[in-house]
Amino acid sequence: MGSVTIRNLPDEVHRALRVRAARNGQSTEAEIRTILEQAAKPAGRLKLGSMLTSFARDAGGLTDAEAAAFDRLRDGAPAEPMRFE
Repeated sequence: MGSVTIRNLPDEVHRALRVRAARNGQSTEAEIRTILEQAAKPAGRLKLGSMLTSFARDAGGLTDAEAAAFDRLRDGAPAEPMRFE
């Protein structure tokens, strides 16, 4: 897992982070991780795989069953093995 050092953080910002963390019942470090994750991966962001699936479906090159299979893969479900029947 990565590690980041932030230099020259103003005292007011550090104090505000500590207060925010206490309000949320977590450590300052955990609060900063939460803030960074929300900034880097916002909940409403458009994911490339979703966008490509949508394009393929709109172009008629993807069935609903295939789109559902892609959705299951994105949800972390294991892939089904290939069948050569």
